[in-house]
Amino acid sequence: MKLNLRTPLCFFDLETTGINITQDRILEIAVIKMMPNGEIHRKSNVLNPTIPIPPESSAIHGIREEDVAGKPTFKEVAKEYAKFLEGADLAGFNVLKFDVPVLVEEFLRAGVEFDYSRKKIIDAQKIFHLMEKRTLSAAYKFYVGKELVDSHTAEADTEATMEVFLAQVERYEGQPVTDGLNRPLGEIKNDMEVLGKLTCVDMVDLAGRMILNNKGQELFNFGKHKNKPVTTVFKEEPAYYDWMMNGDFPLDTKRKLTEIKLRSFKK
Repeated sequence: MKLNLRTPLCFFDLETTGINITQDRILEIAVIKMMPNGEIHRKSNVLNPTIPIPPESSAIHGIREEDVAGKPTFKEVAKEYAKFLEGADLAGFNVLKFDVPVLVEEFLRAGVEFDYSRKKIIDAQKIFHLMEKRTLSAAYKFYVGKELVDSHTAEADTEATMEVFLAQVERYEGQPVTDGLNRPLGEIKNDMEVLGKLTCVDMVDLAGRMILNNKGQELFNFGKHKNKPVTTVFKEEPAYYDWMMNGDFPLDTKRKLTEIKLRSFKK
Protein backbone atom coordinates (compact mmCIF):
# COMPACT_ATOMS: atom_id res chain seq x y z
CA MET A 1 0.00 0.00 0.00
CA LYS A 2 1.02 3.62 -0.45
CA LEU A 3 1.43 5.65 2.74
CA ASN A 4 -0.39 8.97 2.99
CA LEU A 5 2.61 11.24 3.54
CA ARG A 6 2.68 15.02 3.84
CA THR A 7 6.39 15.05 4.62
CA PRO A 8 9.15 12.46 3.98
CA LEU A 9 9.31 9.51 6.37
CA CYS A 10 12.70 8.06 7.30
CA PHE A 11 12.78 4.45 8.48
CA PHE A 12 16.05 3.81 10.26
CA ASP A 13 17.92 1.28 12.35
CA LEU A 14 21.19 1.30 14.27
CA GLU A 15 23.71 -1.34 15.25
CA THR A 16 25.71 -0.26 18.27
CA THR A 17 28.56 -1.27 20.57
CA GLY A 18 26.06 -1.99 23.34
CA ILE A 19 22.79 -0.93 24.94
CA ASN A 20 23.94 1.97 27.12
CA ILE A 21 22.40 5.07 25.52
CA THR A 22 24.93 7.54 26.89
CA GLN A 23 28.12 5.47 26.63
CA ASP A 24 27.78 3.21 23.59
CA ARG A 25 28.31 4.27 19.99
CA ILE A 26 26.82 3.64 16.57
CA LEU A 27 28.55 0.97 14.46
CA GLU A 28 26.12 0.96 11.55
CA ILE A 29 23.29 3.22 10.46
CA ALA A 30 20.78 2.57 7.69
CA VAL A 31 18.04 4.95 6.57
CA ILE A 32 15.30 4.46 3.99
CA LYS A 33 13.65 7.76 3.10
CA MET A 34 10.15 7.50 1.68
CA MET A 35 9.02 10.61 -0.17
CA PRO A 36 5.39 11.80 -0.46
CA ASN A 37 5.49 11.07 -4.20
CA GLY A 38 6.51 7.46 -3.55
CA GLU A 39 10.22 7.82 -4.33
CA ILE A 40 12.63 5.88 -2.12
CA HIS A 41 16.13 7.07 -1.14
CA ARG A 42 18.61 5.01 0.87
CA LYS A 43 21.67 5.93 2.89
CA SER A 44 23.82 3.69 5.10
CA ASN A 45 27.28 3.53 6.66
CA VAL A 46 29.42 1.25 8.75
CA LEU A 47 31.14 3.52 11.26
CA ASN A 48 34.21 3.52 13.45
CA PRO A 49 32.79 3.92 16.99
CA THR A 50 36.16 5.12 18.39
CA ILE A 51 35.64 2.78 21.36
CA PRO A 52 36.18 -1.01 21.66
CA ILE A 53 33.47 -3.34 20.35
CA PRO A 54 32.57 -5.92 23.03
CA PRO A 55 32.65 -9.54 21.79
CA GLU A 56 29.08 -10.09 23.03
CA SER A 57 27.89 -7.25 20.80
CA SER A 58 29.82 -8.60 17.80
CA ALA A 59 28.15 -11.97 18.35
CA ILE A 60 24.80 -10.28 17.73
CA HIS A 61 25.42 -8.05 14.71
CA GLY A 62 28.63 -9.57 13.34
CA ILE A 63 30.57 -6.28 13.25
CA ARG A 64 34.10 -6.60 14.61
CA GLU A 65 37.09 -4.32 15.08
CA GLU A 66 38.56 -5.23 11.68
CA ASP A 67 35.28 -4.30 9.99
CA VAL A 68 35.40 -0.70 11.21
CA ALA A 69 39.08 -0.04 10.58
CA GLY A 70 39.36 2.89 8.21
CA LYS A 71 35.64 3.62 8.34
CA PRO A 72 34.41 7.16 9.09
CA THR A 73 33.35 8.16 12.57
CA PHE A 74 29.83 9.39 13.18
CA LYS A 75 31.18 12.89 13.66
CA GLU A 76 32.55 12.78 10.12
CA VAL A 77 29.17 11.88 8.58
CA ALA A 78 26.91 13.66 11.08
CA LYS A 79 26.18 16.65 8.85
CA GLU A 80 25.32 14.36 5.92
CA TYR A 81 22.78 12.45 8.00
CA ALA A 82 21.35 15.60 9.57
CA LYS A 83 20.73 16.93 6.05
CA PHE A 84 19.30 13.57 4.87
CA LEU A 85 16.90 13.50 7.84
CA GLU A 86 16.06 17.21 7.60
CA GLY A 87 12.34 17.89 7.19
CA ALA A 88 11.48 14.21 7.58
CA ASP A 89 9.65 12.30 10.25
CA LEU A 90 11.20 9.19 11.81
CA ALA A 91 10.03 5.57 11.97
CA GLY A 92 11.48 2.29 13.17
CA PHE A 93 11.11 -0.62 15.57
CA ASN A 94 11.76 0.18 19.24
CA VAL A 95 13.20 3.54 18.18
CA LEU A 96 11.56 5.50 21.00
CA LYS A 97 13.40 3.64 23.74
CA PHE A 98 16.74 3.14 22.05
CA ASP A 99 17.55 4.21 18.48
CA VAL A 100 16.33 7.81 18.69
CA PRO A 101 18.05 8.51 22.04
CA VAL A 102 21.32 7.00 20.77
CA LEU A 103 21.12 8.97 17.52
CA VAL A 104 20.44 12.22 19.38
CA GLU A 105 23.40 11.56 21.71
CA GLU A 106 25.68 11.05 18.71
CA PHE A 107 24.52 14.29 17.05
CA LEU A 108 25.03 16.22 20.28
CA ARG A 109 28.48 14.67 20.71
CA ALA A 110 29.34 15.72 17.17
CA GLY A 111 28.08 19.25 17.74
CA VAL A 112 25.50 18.97 14.94
CA GLU A 113 22.00 20.39 15.35
CA PHE A 114 19.26 17.73 15.25
CA ASP A 115 15.90 18.95 16.58
CA TYR A 116 13.77 15.82 16.94
CA SER A 117 11.04 17.78 18.78
CA ARG A 118 9.74 19.01 15.42
CA LYS A 119 9.55 15.50 14.00
CA LYS A 120 6.80 12.93 14.31
CA ILE A 121 8.30 9.69 15.62
CA ILE A 122 6.46 6.49 14.73
CA ASP A 123 7.44 3.29 16.53
CA ALA A 124 6.25 0.07 14.89
CA GLN A 125 6.90 -1.82 18.12
CA LYS A 126 4.47 0.45 19.96
CA ILE A 127 1.79 -0.23 17.35
CA PHE A 128 2.53 -3.95 17.61
CA HIS A 129 2.03 -3.89 21.37
CA LEU A 130 -1.09 -1.74 21.12
CA MET A 131 -2.76 -3.99 18.57
CA GLU A 132 -1.50 -7.42 19.65
CA LYS A 133 -2.43 -7.36 23.31
CA ARG A 134 -0.31 -9.14 25.89
CA THR A 135 -3.06 -9.64 28.46
CA LEU A 136 -4.19 -12.97 29.91
CA SER A 137 -7.42 -12.70 27.91
CA ALA A 138 -5.41 -12.26 24.69
CA ALA A 139 -3.10 -15.16 25.57
CA TYR A 140 -6.11 -17.37 26.35
CA LYS A 141 -7.66 -16.54 22.99
CA PHE A 142 -4.37 -17.13 21.15
CA TYR A 143 -3.28 -20.38 22.83
CA VAL A 144 -6.56 -21.97 23.85
CA GLY A 145 -8.85 -20.53 21.19
CA LYS A 146 -11.59 -19.48 23.60
CA GLU A 147 -12.87 -16.25 25.14
CA LEU A 148 -11.98 -15.76 28.80
CA VAL A 149 -15.22 -15.51 30.77
CA ASP A 150 -15.22 -13.84 34.21
CA SER A 151 -11.84 -12.23 33.59
CA HIS A 152 -10.26 -10.64 36.66
CA THR A 153 -11.77 -13.10 39.07
CA ALA A 154 -9.02 -15.06 40.78
CA GLU A 155 -10.53 -18.47 40.07
CA ALA A 156 -11.14 -17.85 36.35
CA ASP A 157 -7.73 -16.22 35.83
CA THR A 158 -5.95 -19.07 37.60
CA GLU A 159 -7.74 -21.68 35.52
CA ALA A 160 -6.98 -19.75 32.33
CA THR A 161 -3.31 -19.36 33.26
CA MET A 162 -2.98 -23.12 33.74
CA GLU A 163 -4.56 -23.80 30.34
CA VAL A 164 -2.34 -21.20 28.65
CA PHE A 165 0.80 -22.68 30.22
CA LEU A 166 -0.12 -26.22 29.16
CA ALA A 167 -0.72 -25.01 25.61
CA GLN A 168 2.58 -23.10 25.56
CA VAL A 169 4.61 -26.13 26.59
CA GLU A 170 2.84 -28.28 23.99
CA ARG A 171 3.26 -25.68 21.22
CA TYR A 172 6.88 -24.67 21.86
CA GLU A 173 8.55 -27.79 23.26
CA GLY A 174 11.96 -28.26 21.66
CA GLN A 175 12.06 -24.75 20.18
CA PRO A 176 15.08 -22.49 20.90
CA VAL A 177 14.65 -19.33 22.96
CA THR A 178 16.57 -16.06 22.52
CA ASP A 179 16.49 -12.78 24.42
CA GLY A 180 15.74 -9.32 23.05
CA LEU A 181 19.27 -9.11 21.62
CA ASN A 182 18.92 -12.49 19.88
CA ARG A 183 21.27 -14.22 22.32
CA PRO A 184 20.46 -17.93 22.88
CA LEU A 185 18.96 -18.72 26.27
CA GLY A 186 18.14 -22.41 25.82
CA GLU A 187 15.03 -24.19 24.61
CA ILE A 188 11.51 -24.87 25.79
CA LYS A 189 11.27 -28.22 27.57
CA ASN A 190 8.59 -29.94 29.60
CA ASP A 191 10.82 -29.47 32.62
CA MET A 192 9.99 -26.96 35.35
CA GLU A 193 13.62 -26.38 36.31
CA VAL A 194 14.44 -25.44 32.71
CA LEU A 195 11.36 -23.23 32.35
CA GLY A 196 12.03 -21.53 35.67
CA LYS A 197 15.55 -20.58 34.56
CA LEU A 198 14.24 -19.26 31.25
CA THR A 199 11.58 -17.02 32.75
CA CYS A 200 13.81 -15.69 35.54
CA VAL A 201 17.05 -15.82 33.59
CA ASP A 202 18.63 -12.60 34.89
CA MET A 203 16.63 -11.91 38.03
CA VAL A 204 18.36 -11.10 41.31
CA ASP A 205 15.60 -9.35 43.28
CA LEU A 206 11.89 -9.41 42.52
CA ALA A 207 11.71 -5.65 41.95
CA GLY A 208 14.36 -5.84 39.23
CA ARG A 209 16.70 -3.34 40.89
CA MET A 210 19.52 -5.82 40.28
CA ILE A 211 20.06 -8.25 37.40
CA LEU A 212 22.66 -10.80 36.34
CA ASN A 213 24.91 -10.28 33.35
CA ASN A 214 26.01 -13.16 31.09
CA LYS A 215 28.89 -13.88 33.49
CA GLY A 216 26.56 -14.30 36.46
CA GLN A 217 27.60 -11.01 38.10
CA GLU A 218 24.98 -8.94 39.91
CA LEU A 219 24.56 -5.51 38.30
CA PHE A 220 22.53 -2.52 39.39
CA ASN A 221 19.61 -2.00 37.02
CA PHE A 222 18.71 1.61 37.87
CA GLY A 223 20.09 5.00 38.76
CA LYS A 224 23.58 6.41 38.40
CA HIS A 225 25.23 2.99 38.80
CA LYS A 226 23.09 1.18 36.23
CA ASN A 227 24.99 -1.72 34.59
CA LYS A 228 27.81 -1.53 37.15
CA PRO A 229 28.63 -4.63 39.28
CA VAL A 230 27.12 -4.30 42.74
CA THR A 231 30.39 -5.35 44.43
CA THR A 232 32.34 -2.74 42.47
CA VAL A 233 29.96 0.00 43.60
CA PHE A 234 30.30 -1.16 47.22
CA LYS A 235 34.08 -0.80 46.95
CA GLU A 236 34.03 2.57 45.20
CA GLU A 237 31.10 4.09 47.10
CA PRO A 238 30.41 2.22 50.36
CA ALA A 239 27.74 4.74 51.39
CA TYR A 240 25.54 3.58 48.48
CA TYR A 241 24.66 0.45 50.43
CA ASP A 242 23.52 2.52 53.42
CA TRP A 243 21.53 4.82 51.14
CA MET A 244 19.63 1.87 49.69
CA MET A 245 19.09 0.21 53.05
CA ASN A 246 17.59 3.43 54.41
CA GLY A 247 15.66 4.16 51.23
CA ASP A 248 12.22 3.22 49.98
CA PHE A 249 13.21 -0.12 48.48
CA PRO A 250 11.42 -3.47 48.93
CA LEU A 251 12.59 -5.67 51.80
CA ASP A 252 13.46 -8.39 49.30
CA THR A 253 15.82 -6.00 47.47
CA LYS A 254 17.48 -5.03 50.75
CA ARG A 255 17.85 -8.69 51.73
CA LYS A 256 19.53 -9.56 48.42
CA LEU A 257 21.73 -6.48 48.71
CA THR A 258 22.91 -7.56 52.16
CA GLU A 259 23.60 -11.10 50.93
CA ILE A 260 25.84 -9.73 48.18
CA LYS A 261 27.63 -7.41 50.60
CA LEU A 262 28.27 -10.19 53.11
CA ARG A 263 29.47 -12.53 50.38
CA SER A 264 31.92 -9.91 49.08
CA PHE A 265 33.42 -9.57 52.56
CA LYS A 266 34.15 -13.31 52.71
CA LYS A 267 36.22 -13.24 49.51
